[in-house]
Amino acid sequence: MPDIEPRILVLGIGNVLMLDEGIGNRVAVDLEKNYRFPDDVRIMDAGTMGLGMMHLFRGVEFMLVVDAMDGSGHPPGTVVRIAPEDFAPNQVMHSLHDIRFVDVLEAAKLIGLMPEADCIGIQVQDMSPAEITIGLSEPVEAAVPRAVAAVLYVLEERGVEVQPLEGPDADDAFRDTVAEAKEDIARRQAERAAAGTPPTEEAQS
Repeated sequence: MPDIEPRILVLGIGNVLMLDEGIGNRVAVDLEKNYRFPDDVRIMDAGTMGLGMMHLFRGVEFMLVVDAMDGSGHPPGTVVRIAPEDFAPNQVMHSLHDIRFVDVLEAAKLIGLMPEADCIGIQVQDMSPAEITIGLSEPVEAAVPRAVAAVLYVLEERGVEVQPLEGPDADDAFRDTVAEAKEDIARRQAERAAAGTPPTEEAQS
């Protein structure tokens, strides 16, 4: 990775040891595995860094956060594009010491590191397994391509050109599913725009 500060930062947040809490991390991994991004766009699995992630904001103009959410009223596996302040009530707390992402942004604002931000949330089914569990529940696993497509759609809005990444880890079938989901998101957004409704994405996988 070139040693430059990113203009756009995509953060996958979560705890991969607690089933659906790891959806943000998974999306970040699948983005890096399947696509090539411009040098000024950085994709990062941020784990559960909390306030520790603020140093990543330096030089960033726009940040997109991908994270699990709960209590949204949507079925498990629903992918929603939402503003950080609206995401806060449904954001999953990944540990007893965790804070909401909107609070991280407020803290960053106090020290002059305040990029424009947006969120992609995925409604969980189970984030409290009886024991450490790596993986995702069936509906959340099925939502991964849609969540990846939502990220690519938002980046495209920002003028980011993404190319398929060739290599042994690349998954053509996965990318085909993502492409179909992205076309569906674009269609839904066009319908919302025509109806004069807010440009949000709420769609079950």
